[in-house]
Amino acid sequence: MYMKKYDVELQTMVAVCDRNIVGKKFREGDLVLKLEENFYKGAEASEKDVKEALLSATIANIAGKKSIACAVDCGCIDPDTIIFIEGVPHAQMVRI
Repeated sequence: MYMKKYDVELQTMVAVCDRNIVGKKFREGDLVLKLEENFYKGAEASEKDVKEALLSATIANIAGKKSIACAVDCGCIDPDTIIFIEGVPHAQMVRI
């Protein structure tokens, strides 16, 4: 998985994406999922690193089966909120 952290004012945003889909674009109906490298491709990260980052993040964008599984496993994403675009799972998290 690739993970990239952004500090925006008082927020911490984390972008996580499976390595095999970063840089690709998926479309289903009106939905488009564009997994741009400049946004998602940060450092390679372990499941442990991803879970720790998601637990401390206030905003997250997550794409791919492995990345979504980490987010669900640590309780950051409810499985009912995951959308699928061309079979690729995607979710967003915001803590307020």
